[in-house]
Amino acid sequence: MKNKFLRILGVATIGMAMLTGCSGGTTSTPAPTGSATENTQASDTQKEDTQKAGGKVVAVGSTTVAVPMESLAEKYKEVQPEVVVEVQGVGSSAGVKAAHDGTADIGMVSRELKAEEENENFEVTTIAYDGIAVVVNPTNGVTDLTKDQIKDIFEGTVTNWSEVGGTDQPIIVVSREDGSGTRGAFEEILKLEKEIDGKKVSSMSQGALIAEGNGTMKATVASKEGAVGFVSLGFIDETVKAISVDGVEPTVESVKDGSFSISRPLLILTSKEAPEVTKEFVDFILGDEGQEIVSEKYISVK
Repeated sequence: MKNKFLRILGVATIGMAMLTGCSGGTTSTPAPTGSATENTQASDTQKEDTQKAGGKVVAVGSTTVAVPMESLAEKYKEVQPEVVVEVQGVGSSAGVKAAHDGTADIGMVSRELKAEEENENFEVTTIAYDGIAVVVNPTNGVTDLTKDQIKDIFEGTVTNWSEVGGTDQPIIVVSREDGSGTRGAFEEILKLEKEIDGKKVSSMSQGALIAEGNGTMKATVASKEGAVGFVSLGFIDETVKAISVDGVEPTVESVKDGSFSISRPLLILTSKEAPEVTKEFVDFILGDEGQEIVSEKYISVK
């Protein structure tokens, strides 16, 4: 009887042991290898790396600077495919404003900054130089003018081409819109200004036709026989004729050596606190590859 009781007790003990073993064999979720703080920091680092890998740069301003900037943006896309560079050509003054109010990462300006536009929180970088060519219709026989003659024509005191060696034909003055960097530089260099109530204002002919953008200016001059206007050097083609100034033709070489007097810097305006993606694009513009692109239309700073 005793032996039978011991056998029953042994079976019960083995059963309990098996039941306990089955319960203990359940797989549990492993604990994180790091603390919650470490895991959060790792997640933030991954996010920062992703943000650095791409981004967007918005460049707003001068239509003159917009020409090489669009080419620079296309080339940069090959170098940094994850970065988008958006270019908007709307005039130099608008570019300065956009940079200052933060709606643009880069303000494009095709003239020297005015005193009221200077801001110690922004970097002003020269990316190229440009000549401003006085252009006429290809049928016009005039090939050379002095700076004084050009000034008189655009102020409206000389109104017929016969007064400057041409045929008896009225002069049609074509100017750029207010805020144009090309116009601002042109007026500054030729001193096209007058004083009214103690303030200096433009002395551009009140009868001048207004063309918005270099392309429209060129098309207007090309379509009117007696027209005269001014365009950035990079816009000259067979549709218009460029006039020599004081015997010097407007060319890259003459701007570089300083013999052509109607020239200006092409600038970009960026915040000193600009994001890294903007700074890297500016470095590209000033590098060998960027300056090679700039030199296709304008004059490299190198």
